[in-house]
Amino acid sequence: MDDGRSAHTRSWRDGKIIDSGFALDQVSEHADSDGLVWVDVVDPGSGTLETIAAELGLEPHSVEDAISLHERPKADRYENHLFVNCHAMRLTDGGDIDVCKVSIFVTKHVLVTVRSKKWFGVGPIVARWDSEPELARNGTAGLLYGLLDVVVDGQFDAVQEMDDRLDALEDILFDNRPQPREAQRRTFTLRKSLVRIRRMVLPMREVLTTLMHRDTELIGDGLRTSYQDIYDHTIRASEWADSLRDMVTTIYETNLSLQDQRLNTVMKKVTSWAAIIAIPTAITGFYGQNVPYPGFSQAWGFWLSTVVIVVGTVGLYIGFKHRDWL
Repeated sequence: MDDGRSAHTRSWRDGKIIDSGFALDQVSEHADSDGLVWVDVVDPGSGTLETIAAELGLEPHSVEDAISLHERPKADRYENHLFVNCHAMRLTDGGDIDVCKVSIFVTKHVLVTVRSKKWFGVGPIVARWDSEPELARNGTAGLLYGLLDVVVDGQFDAVQEMDDRLDALEDILFDNRPQPREAQRRTFTLRKSLVRIRRMVLPMREVLTTLMHRDTELIGDGLRTSYQDIYDHTIRASEWADSLRDMVTTIYETNLSLQDQRLNTVMKKVTSWAAIIAIPTAITGFYGQNVPYPGFSQAWGFWLSTVVIVVGTVGLYIGFKHRDWL
């Protein structure tokens, strides 16, 4: 299905696929009293969406929301259709979050999906519908359930992958070796990505609540349990995201504390060695005076200074070592 086309179409009748790949001007012909039609648009700014909106009589405000890339997840009911906005997401290799906005127009016989990016293909959506033909028999509400199920599962997978990467960061955090700058950058990147994940996942609870309690005519009793299952997955993903937010904050603060601890350890060792070196420096400086002193030009004076240097240096070393300063 992901063949690079700007639009995909498919029609069902009694839960069975009748046609696919037909022209957009034939949507109304397939969406009769017994028909069910799905239309997918990849680039909402290409003019294709305006063509479909004119044919189906979609609300201009909802079309504008579908074209905009900065709309939050929501579910709005208009006079002749339902509009749902959600976001598919994936975690990149660098730790950034890649978001694809998915806008959905739902009428009694037509489901229109508008994707902002091509990486979120229609393959998983179609596979979900084909794996459970009963969804098509439930009309657009069944197709909407299958689509939202794929989107929420993707969000859940992104949160799970975020958890795995935070576990890997914890292992690096308690490594005795100094952390490379790359690890610090990854911590900041994951923290920023988690904020974006929460911003996309948390509103999905409100979306599903609206669908289950306000659109009772669209979602009958037969699908209410299915939508409740998606709602439960959304709750789990949002709670998991909240716990990861606390975790990444703890990792960030622990990282700062460990850096301070390592700095204190280095300063303590440097100070201890400086104190040890100060003993022979002070004694040799004393015996380097250009005036006579006890032991001046005498062999026992040399041995006395040597013994004092060795005893003082070894004594300080043992004392610092005992206090774990070295």
